[in-house]
Amino acid sequence: MSEQVLAGKTALITGASRGIGRAIAVSFAQAGADVALVARDAQKLEDLAEEIRDLGRTAQVISADITSEDATESICSALDFDELNILVNNAGGNSFMSTTEKMRLSGWRKTMNLNVDSIVALTQGVIPRLVNSGNGSVINVSSVAGLRGSPFMSHYGAAKAAVISFSRSLAIELASQGVRVNSLVPGWVETDLTDFLRETKEAEAGTLSRVPMGRWGRAEEISAAALFLASDASSFMTGQELIVDGGLSAMP
Repeated sequence: MSEQVLAGKTALITGASRGIGRAIAVSFAQAGADVALVARDAQKLEDLAEEIRDLGRTAQVISADITSEDATESICSALDFDELNILVNNAGGNSFMSTTEKMRLSGWRKTMNLNVDSIVALTQGVIPRLVNSGNGSVINVSSVAGLRGSPFMSHYGAAKAAVISFSRSLAIELASQGVRVNSLVPGWVETDLTDFLRETKEAEAGTLSRVPMGRWGRAEEISAAALFLASDASSFMTGQELIVDGGLSAMP
């Protein structure tokens, strides 16, 4: 893929301060895009923005908690781009494991708010700018947990499955307006969000035993897939799931 496949395009990326989101922001800038970076940690965003500016691209920092009620309004008001080519709804995660029987509904609601509600709200807010661009691409980051049963993480699996379903429906709604919507579905990626799965050798071995390739994914491998979905290389692709999981979802 050409190094400047996103030349002249603009992108808004949530959860951009670390891990997969950070890798996506850097890869988009390297491909020629100007980016708006959203996360709670303003200092980490500023450090990333400087790195992107050194690449010759524009980087706007928007410090926001996407789970707050006014997040969409504050992000959209701050956003410098009148037209937006790419939205990457990357922010999300899971903070606990529990059986469904013992799970607190407050934990369920918190997980849904972070992984589903925030994506729907922000997407609603920027749809007009995506349509105005004439060539919009929405990339919603899901997880293999949303593709199959996720014991002890039913809340997270359900949230990520909802992201996939939402993406399919939205893709149909926006196709005639020139906006594509796809889900990016990572497997187990080595970031700080999966540190809890590496706390012991036994926990790590158990996790990787289900991955045919036998290793953790790298954030850069996920960002390469995001770059494909953002570029014209995927111009006839919408309402789909791009799975990057080392073969995990293929396991019986």
